[in-house]
Formats: sequence, structure tokens, C-alpha cells
Amino acid sequence: MSAGSDFTALSLCVLTVSDSRTLAEDASGDFLVSALGEAGHRLHARALLRDDRYQLRAQVSQWIAEDAVDGILVNGGTGFTGRDSTPEALLPLLDKEMPGFGELFRAISFEEIGTSSLQSRAFAGLANGTFLFALPGSTSACRTAWDRIIRAQLDARTRPCNLATLRPRLRER
Repeated sequence: MSAGSDFTALSLCVLTVSDSRTLAEDASGDFLVSALGEAGHRLHARALLRDDRYQLRAQVSQWIAEDAVDGILVNGGTGFTGRDSTPEALLPLLDKEMPGFGELFRAISFEEIGTSSLQSRAFAGLANGTFLFALPGSTSACRTAWDRIIRAQLDARTRPCNLATLRPRLRER
């Protein structure tokens, strides 16, 4: 990062997708809430939902309709089991996909977990001018995504470019 730009705190939501965890046991969601706060951002809302594509779609649709929400961090439901449906639930909501996020996440994950990284269907994009990042449910995967990609891209001081400075122009027509 280089000096010269001011930090802009963003308002972010955290959604955990899990059929087995409760908020009290949600280490990945706890990590993301803590990390975004330590970075200077604000938690707008947090939820934990079962892996049901219609409930996920309804919750995320509600958040992307709110002007006050700048981004949504979803963790869980991105694998290949029969219940994993986060991509199927949320990809239809995107106005623009961000293919580089998933590609970069899997490349970085390969350094950490080898070929197991191919089991990740992590993705990102824009919906109604709101950033959406869908991450695996493991805390280590959330840490990798936040520390190695998302944190810098949501910081207006990151050079040569970042997502945070695009925020005012995302709804241009």
C-alpha cells in the first residue's frame, strides 16, 4: 500500500452458510467479523443460515437492496457435497462476476493445500453496486481470502488500484 489516499470504512455483512454450526460455534464468521473490524470497516449485519438456496438468495437480496451495504462476505456452501448450494443460490444475483477472485483464491490456496484447492467454488462479483465474496466455510480459507486478497482490495490506499475506490461509480449507467 502507498500513502496518499484516505482510508474509507465500508459497511459489510457477514453470512455463514452451515447446516451444522450455530452463531455460538461460528469460528469462520467470528474471524471475518473481527478481521473487518480490525481493518477499520463496520459490520452492518450478520446472519447464519442453513444451506438452502432460497433462504440464502432472500437474505443476500435484502442486503444488496440496502444502499448502506457496501459488501457481503459469505462463508460456507461452496464445496461439492449435495447440500453445497451457495454458488447456485447467489450467482444468479450478480450483475457482474469477478472471475479473477476465484482464480486467485484457488492459486493461493494451492500453495497452502495443494490439489485440494480444486474443490473450492469460491467466487466474487457485484450485485446492485454491492461487492459479494463467497468463500469456503473453513476458518483457514476465510483467513487466506481476507489476508491475501480481500483486505487490500477493500482498502482505498492499495495501489495501483482497488475495489474500494470504485464504489462510488459501481451504479453508473
